[in-house]
Amino acid sequence: MATELYDLTVPVFTRALKALSGLLDKAVEHAGQAGADALLSNRLAEDMHPLVKQVQIACDGPKLCVARLSGVEAPVNEDTETTIPELKARIAATLDWIGSVPREAIDGQENRDVVLKFPGGEWPFKGQAYVVGFALPNFFFHVTTAYDLLRQAGVPLGKRDFLGAAG
Repeated sequence: MATELYDLTVPVFTRALKALSGLLDKAVEHAGQAGADALLSNRLAEDMHPLVKQVQIACDGPKLCVARLSGVEAPVNEDTETTIPELKARIAATLDWIGSVPREAIDGQENRDVVLKFPGGEWPFKGQAYVVGFALPNFFFHVTTAYDLLRQAGVPLGKRDFLGAAG
């Protein structure tokens, strides 16, 4: 029996990306546009990516997951965003793209070969193991880090902001 990989991916990514966009709105509300844009270089630790890169990677994860499962080529982003509005536009474009891939292209791909290539090697998965063992945890790592950076900067956020709207 095929899993419902679509339900494990697109709706989960959609809810969290919408929540991430809302976190950026709260940053602007709290600090003003210039102040919020200044937060984009903040890091939790010197060896971690700054906020701007956390958001970019949080967009790339869902896009690449859906592409790897469906076989549909994902759009390429140049990682040139320097403002909150540009990051929000990237989130919106990611939501549009993952929402355009039909359910039928994702469901039933639990045994599809997915090979991630890293410097020095490869990491092979089957579709379902890739989703639950890499794609989702990696995605939420970057969304959580973005949330944490905004909290650390004093943006008044709570768990409900992170979780986003249900449904």
